[in-house]
Amino acid sequence: MKQFTGKIAILGSGNIGLSLAKGLVKAGYAKPEQLILTRRNIANLAEFAALGYGVDADNAAAVAASDIVVLAVLPQQLNQLMEQIKPATVPAKQVFISVASGVSCADIRSKSYPELEVIRAMPNTAIAIGQSMTCVATDNAAAEHVEEVCRMFETVGAVVKINEDLMTAATALCACGTAFFLRAIRAASQGGVEIGFHADEALKMAVQTAKGAADLLLQMKSHPEQEIDKVTSPKGCTIAGLNEMEHNGFSSSLIKGIKLSALKAGALYTKE
Repeated sequence: MKQFTGKIAILGSGNIGLSLAKGLVKAGYAKPEQLILTRRNIANLAEFAALGYGVDADNAAAVAASDIVVLAVLPQQLNQLMEQIKPATVPAKQVFISVASGVSCADIRSKSYPELEVIRAMPNTAIAIGQSMTCVATDNAAAEHVEEVCRMFETVGAVVKINEDLMTAATALCACGTAFFLRAIRAASQGGVEIGFHADEALKMAVQTAKGAADLLLQMKSHPEQEIDKVTSPKGCTIAGLNEMEHNGFSSSLIKGIKLSALKAGALYTKE
């Protein structure tokens, strides 16, 4: 991978920020000394400091030294952070990446400078193992900067570029979606216990079956129904189980849950 030559500040180095930092270094995208990690209590970053990463409690100082700034704080903390770093922001030099849910590029510029290039990225918790599904969108950034951000997040999983008006929907499908699929696996393992397996066996079997099903779609580039057809035979046990689940609202409840999550995700950030 082509190495980045500038400096990257990750403001609010929690799970997502730290996972991204580790991914960038592991993939050879950047060296530890090119990254500046910030959080209120830098004692929590001692392990990273020992590995050569820059650590700082001063967000403005980190921004002043960087070319790419990653805003990895909660939506509720964003307004205060933007106010804090505005004096150190140089729109002609920097690109901002926001992973805050429900906050538009325009919202961020309204707290900074109108000409600031802002790119939104929505990863999920699988970023911790390099398996994130990250959606990327912008309303004003240059194409080469969008490609740079895509390269960054490809170090920790798959990336899809989407229109910004779909970012809240992406939060529901990809970020909240992790929990939905985990709940489905949990339910399958409970079914396994009910039909005779020990809990640990049932969970292992459900997890690997789910992983295999997902990998089938990714590697075969097929549609779920194509793969379902391969395991459903006339009057068979698979179709009987599928129909029972559908009669009880399996698909419709998942669809409704995703729609409600999208609605909630859009209301996380307050502009004031």
